[in-house]
Amino acid sequence: MEYRRLGASGLSVSEISYGNWLTHQDGAECVQAALEAGVTTFHTAAAWDGGAAEENLAAALSHARRDDLVLCTGVFWPEGPGVNDAGLSRKHLVTSLHGSLRRLRTDYIDVYQLLRFDYRTPLEETFLALSDLVRQGKILYAGTAEWTAEQLLEARPIAERHGVPLIANQPHYSMLWRVAEAQVMPVCERSGIGQFASVPLAQGVLTGKYRPGEIPPGSRAAKAVEARPLLLPDLLERVGMLRGVADEAGLTMAQLALAWTLQHNTVASVVTGASTAAQVTENAKAAGVVLDLDALTRIDHLLGSFVQTDPRLTWSPPATT
Repeated sequence: MEYRRLGASGLSVSEISYGNWLTHQDGAECVQAALEAGVTTFHTAAAWDGGAAEENLAAALSHARRDDLVLCTGVFWPEGPGVNDAGLSRKHLVTSLHGSLRRLRTDYIDVYQLLRFDYRTPLEETFLALSDLVRQGKILYAGTAEWTAEQLLEARPIAERHGVPLIANQPHYSMLWRVAEAQVMPVCERSGIGQFASVPLAQGVLTGKYRPGEIPPGSRAAKAVEARPLLLPDLLERVGMLRGVADEAGLTMAQLALAWTLQHNTVASVVTGASTAAQVTENAKAAGVVLDLDALTRIDHLLGSFVQTDPRLTWSPPATT
């Protein structure tokens, strides 16, 4: 495993992070495989499966030394039926964090992530609450996820004024989804904010396991509808052609996709899940891989117009009453 500094901070994270969104129920073996591969950075969220994702991650990590881990959890999505059970208000930040600390069996969160932008809550309110939690030692750093360049530019001086170390952003980023490159990543680079790149395998499409008209049992597309729009026959054919690039580089398709994401200089870590321990071990081998210019050029040529680059596709839910 290789490690990188997260943004301009002194915090080191593993190039491969483990996220347990879809796989937390049977994830103990996957977490153990991640630890054995040198993964130190783990991602979860309070709202995932009603808090069960955090509980299961804590159980799987119970034998690990806490100081060796970088625990990341996040807040925004609804966690209950109440009107204050979602968003980034001071009330929800505090109550959600306390629930996360209890479920994760820890006294502090390394990187506390604002998982979407909240149009209803003033940024001053959000970052003042984060400032209090930082001073109390309950969170060490703050991060965002899927925020636009404009939102990050507005948030950065507010975070600095309140003494909140805003060091991370978590965009969707892969060979196929490059919407963060044009605006978000340059703003983050100037602001000392590093990237936790999520969905790097494009819901499993970039692993090459899908064939036109086929959805393998137990696959991501079989479990989550998010992958279905990507199962276009022409796209899957192009992705299949990447196998030649992977073979020449001595990589699996998944390793190629993860290594590609790590080539961007603002990416500190790639967040990926897995359904088996073997997949975790395989993914971890993408750390430290350097792709040459020929491989990068061929990837761009093969994927062509299927690559999404429009920065307007960075999205947060609109304000609700």
